[in-house]
Amino acid sequence: MTKTTQGVRGMNDVLPEQSPRWQWVERCAREVFAAYGYEEIRLPIVERTELFARAIGEVTDIVEKEMYTFDDRNGDSLTLRPEATAGCVRAGIEHGFLHNQVRRLWYAGPMFRHERPQQGRYRQFHQIGAEALGLDGPDIDAEIIVLSARLLKQIGVGDFTLRLNSLGTPASRIAYREALQSYFSEHAAVLDEDSRRRLDRNPLRILDSKHPAVQPILADAPSLQDHLDDGSRAHFDRLCELLTAAGVGFVLDPRLVRGLDYYTKTVFEWTTTQLGAQDAVCSGGRYDGLVELLGGRPTPAVGWALGVERLVALVERADIQVPDASPHAYLVAVGDAAASAALVLAERIRDAVPGVRLVLHCGAGGFRNQMKKADKSGARIALVLGDDELAAGTIGIKPLRDDAAQETVAQDALADALTKYLDDWRA
Repeated sequence: MTKTTQGVRGMNDVLPEQSPRWQWVERCAREVFAAYGYEEIRLPIVERTELFARAIGEVTDIVEKEMYTFDDRNGDSLTLRPEATAGCVRAGIEHGFLHNQVRRLWYAGPMFRHERPQQGRYRQFHQIGAEALGLDGPDIDAEIIVLSARLLKQIGVGDFTLRLNSLGTPASRIAYREALQSYFSEHAAVLDEDSRRRLDRNPLRILDSKHPAVQPILADAPSLQDHLDDGSRAHFDRLCELLTAAGVGFVLDPRLVRGLDYYTKTVFEWTTTQLGAQDAVCSGGRYDGLVELLGGRPTPAVGWALGVERLVALVERADIQVPDASPHAYLVAVGDAAASAALVLAERIRDAVPGVRLVLHCGAGGFRNQMKKADKSGARIALVLGDDELAAGTIGIKPLRDDAAQETVAQDALADALTKYLDDWRA
């Protein structure tokens, strides 16, 4: 095998046998978003590089190290989207649907970051996300977190911990930033290279460091909770009350700062112990200043994104029985006349029986060969059409998953027979 026939490292195929788990996660998401009145927005994969540099923050690993950036033929710097919140805001400003409006949006699709590929972290990865724009109270923070809790519950993948913190307003963080700089400067000798680089420009990101040498000094670092302004504290306290009333448990985590610069006030993560080091499944928070930063009018907003690959891995690990996507029926046609009529008959069946999944045998092959393929397809039944059945206006129905006998029905009665089979399978 040559490199030409190998995928790009960290960008993976989702094979047909894996797709049903993805479809299950996506189906659950669509149903939950509809239940809360969130509308789907579909965003381009490529955006101007400046959008992410301004929104995410230039002193972040994403912008400095991980973005797939290139110049197009016009000389414009473009980037494959590393996340979608900035794109949602850009679309809102461009199309004018944010000012003096409340918008509840959701999206799904691939994102791109040039990270070291490992289990649960890929260079092309998929996210499903929700964004609520135009509301500034803790009630919408609570709603969007409760929504995420319902989605995880509906997918059925089990134990999660909600970690919760408040970053306060940009003004309240100035004092905290100075306290962190003073503290980490006293320990500069043990800081890793990335942490030393962030010390002057973005010391909050040091709290996010996973470097072993930095971990011991994080425990005694100043707490952001001691520097919160009164408004942020009241907002956070009310959010905690609402979540408690809704029966959503949480753990207060003062070290949770998130990796993107645009967050303010509420930040949160859903984590699990089932995926090793990549324990965050869903992350988000409030970003009240982002719309204005990108050129729009001041607009409060809150949102989250979850990693689809990680949820799919949990679905597989839990052996959740997702809806069967295999065919209901496989149409076997034996004989020249039957083969000629099979395509038309298959279309008649699909017209008459909504929701039926029917595979028509194509290509040469005798009866035995076609029945083997019918069985391999996973279909529940084989529909057997030979020249004799064609002449008599009948068709055989052969169960493939049990020992029931084959029956013969008139072609005009086939739709009713298949509908009954479908009803029995769904019962």
